[in-house]
Amino acid sequence: MTVSVDNYIKTIYKQSKLSGADTRLSTIASLLNVSNAAATDMARKLSLKKIVNYTKYKSLSLTEKGEKLALKVIRKHRLWESFLFKTLSLSLHEIHREAEQLEHQTSDFLDEKIEHYLGFPAFDPHGDPIPAINGEIKPDSSQIPLSEAEAECMYEISRLFSSDEDFFEFCTSNHFIIGVNIWVEKQYKSNGMTEVVIDQNKIILNQDISNIIYVKQLN
Repeated sequence: MTVSVDNYIKTIYKQSKLSGADTRLSTIASLLNVSNAAATDMARKLSLKKIVNYTKYKSLSLTEKGEKLALKVIRKHRLWESFLFKTLSLSLHEIHREAEQLEHQTSDFLDEKIEHYLGFPAFDPHGDPIPAINGEIKPDSSQIPLSEAEAECMYEISRLFSSDEDFFEFCTSNHFIIGVNIWVEKQYKSNGMTEVVIDQNKIILNQDISNIIYVKQLN
């Protein structure tokens, strides 16, 4: 596959897993920074190859073949993130940026060697599950978006589901880090705000942020 196809199907897959699952063609085009016409043309081509399900005016989805191909790209990306984080101590955004380039040039042979070297990690440094070599992926069903967490309960941060540099800078500055405990003080249901306490600091998050920070409740 080409880099453009890799990125296209990976974007559809990742969008399908977000809260709201927005895989409209215009959304995919915006995320890839291409025109709607270019995104439509790609959808039609991949539809003919049985990779993408495309119907005019409807959201895009991946076929079984398309999902397997997307997971193969995602596996290489997340293994590279894990490798760069462990060996070079790059930041959460830096490992994502570099993995975006490396994922397209990595053979199956090398990706297995990286996995073996790392000790077969189940999750990358962002808390994202790493697909197995056969394409299977096992998300942690015990984690939920922070926006859905119960008030007056303690949780552990388990996943930062984003690739945005500003988001990672915000998380680092405010100690929203995998494994850190966070107290949910209050959920403002009417406006989607979440009030939390982390490291004795009280912070109010909007829903765009609380939807992509995943947590696990502590007993």
